Amino acid sequence: MIKVFIVDDHQIIREGLKRILNAELDIKVVGEADNGDEVLTGIINSECNILLLDLNIPGISGSFLIEEILKKNPSVKVLVLSINPEDEFVFPLLRSGASGYVCKNSDVSELIIAIRKVYDKGRYLSKIAAEKLAFNVLNEDIQLYRNLTPLEHNIMLSIANGKDYIDVAKEFEINIYAVYACKRKIFEKLNLKNDVELTLYAQKHNLIMN
Repeated sequence: MIKVFIVDDHQIIREGLKRILNAELDIKVVGEADNGDEVLTGIINSECNILLLDLNIPGISGSFLIEEILKKNPSVKVLVLSINPEDEFVFPLLRSGASGYVCKNSDVSELIIAIRKVYDKGRYLSKIAAEKLAFNVLNEDIQLYRNLTPLEHNIMLSIANGKDYIDVAKEFEINIYAVYACKRKIFEKLNLKNDVELTLYAQKHNLIMN
């Protein structure tokens, strides 16, 4: 049984959500709260496994509230509700531990799907939020790539293409220690850990042939 705890400061919305969710055979609403402080108290004794969290509530809210909820009940999955499909806080919320993000203007069927998917140890993002996340990640990668110097760029491509470090040093007329130093800077700028990740990064952005 999926046990849901609803957090919303509007009673009418809470009552509507309870009727919708309790109508499902595998879902039961086991608790509710209308502010951040109340949910932190209620979540301790609740047997819920899904917490349906409205962003705009009085008291503690947002990323800090999610972090505090998970401290008190690490097993609960937080599914965020937002009135804005492109809310600028979606990414900090996900980084804080939220398992999903659904717009309040979504169809009821989408909310049910989201609850079930998150319950099954998955994640759920509305289509618009997912597209925005992918776009932002891609843009972030591009910006990191642009931070490379011309020499770092060329050495990265040589390493990604499988060239030996000695050959790379000869190609750019530098000593091998300079190659290693340059590689460390590339890893730092692109948030990479090893040559394999560097090669995958280059393939992902079509910098070399797959």
